Amino acid sequence: MELFKYLEKYDYEQVVFCQDKQSGLKAIIAIHDTTLGPALGGTRMWTYASEDAAIEDALRLAKGMTYKNAAAGLNLGGGKTVIIGDPRKDKNEEMFRAFGRYIQGLNGRYITAEDVGTTVADMDLIHEETDYVTGISTAFGSSGNPSPVTAYGVYRGMKAAAKEAFGTDSLEGKVIAVQGVGNVAYPLCRYLHGEGAQLIVTDINSEAVKRAVEEFGARAVEPDEIYGVECDIYAPCALGATINDNTIPQLKARVIAGSANNQLKDPNHGDIIHEMGIVYAPDYVINAGGVINVADELYGYNQERAMKKVEQLYTTIEKIIEISKRDGIPTYVAADRMAEERIERIRNSRSQFLQNGHHILSHRISR
Repeated sequence: MELFKYLEKYDYEQVVFCQDKQSGLKAIIAIHDTTLGPALGGTRMWTYASEDAAIEDALRLAKGMTYKNAAAGLNLGGGKTVIIGDPRKDKNEEMFRAFGRYIQGLNGRYITAEDVGTTVADMDLIHEETDYVTGISTAFGSSGNPSPVTAYGVYRGMKAAAKEAFGTDSLEGKVIAVQGVGNVAYPLCRYLHGEGAQLIVTDINSEAVKRAVEEFGARAVEPDEIYGVECDIYAPCALGATINDNTIPQLKARVIAGSANNQLKDPNHGDIIHEMGIVYAPDYVINAGGVINVADELYGYNQERAMKKVEQLYTTIEKIIEISKRDGIPTYVAADRMAEERIERIRNSRSQFLQNGHHILSHRISR
């Protein structure tokens, strides 16, 4: 790929290639934007088909974190790391400590966390070499497992979307189809059940489904059936791209709100569901509870403070719906616009501050 052309087109700031021969480390750190603050984004370890594929993934994910952090109201920019390798067999202590030294060398421009293929234990190894890492063990003052906090954010965002669709944010009696009953969706189901919602669940893991049926009185359906069930809310909480040409005609829900990433297979699918009158809570906004939680570690983790910030995802979804109605645009576009406007406001105010400082200095010199 023509890297500099790509960076210029999408306004990336920096790409860092990290290599350590002894440990086998091959990592790419992509920093998209630091207007709002240091770039925060996790470290993903994956067996990529090519180096170009790894670079493209790092860049795509870094830009996504810029929007996610901005929309969440965090004073953080967007970045991401990918490590090329098989997380099941290629990890070693030297690798993550070497990577930690590279992060330390960026002197706070980039802060990492766990992601697909990495764990709390891996973050602890990085922490041996740098303080610019979150999601470490609770013994070091970390917030611990982010999944329940992500679930709480999804629950709050779902209530805001329900208010727009049904005139009330109460989920009592609402039929909610939950696709996937994993680390985030299971605690989400607990919140929904606690409010009196009726759950329909599916998962490729039959044990997870059985547990949801037994604990929450959920009705189980096969994975392919979940899209067409009679329900009020569809909550995609497993794989991405489940809102697509095949599934949209089956949907009977008036709200889509779930924890999965990249729920729209293509942007035009967001246009289609908007035209259908379905209230869509944009994925990277509603599932931001986890990043809000780990970001609080940067101030010395306080659970009560973090949960109050996560609770505000209700208001954030309300704002996105308001922009959508005001400008006549789908909510996924409104979310991007809200994030971009916030970044632009800070960028302009900083530019104005620097200009004012220059004028004052010039005036003093001329005197």
